[in-house]
Amino acid sequence: MPTDADLPDVGAVIAPVLQRVPRERQPLLIALAERLAAVRYRRWATEVADASQRAQLLACADREEDIARRVEGLSAGAVAIQTALRRDHPELEELNATLFAGRPLEHQFLIQARGERLGAATWRAFAAHHDDPDARRTFLACAELEEASAAVLEAFLERAR
Repeated sequence: MPTDADLPDVGAVIAPVLQRVPRERQPLLIALAERLAAVRYRRWATEVADASQRAQLLACADREEDIARRVEGLSAGAVAIQTALRRDHPELEELNATLFAGRPLEHQFLIQARGERLGAATWRAFAAHHDDPDARRTFLACAELEEASAAVLEAFLERAR
């Protein structure tokens, strides 16, 4: 199992991009990252031999898409805002790719599990600082979805030990 020194810190990698985005648009930027994670989960599902793991990875992908849809649903004009965010922050896709590139699947799962835990904490922080009760409920639901995916990956890693 890799040590912390061997793997990138997802928070440290994404923080510089997030800090350049106004707080009210940060959830939409993260929703873009959730969609990238869904693609990654679907790719991983093609790389595992076990049918149960494949199904669980596809369920994780669905959760990522669900998170993105819920968050996007909170903002009028989400598509236009995300188009501008993609244009203004093209490094997001590159960071996403390089974070996982060339690493064994086990390491990728560990990086992603940590990212899911960070995502849960981030959604809870958004909930804690938001005035709208519907947005708070949405962010808290997103945190639970993140934790469900983290638990799947952590179980895979535990079985691999």
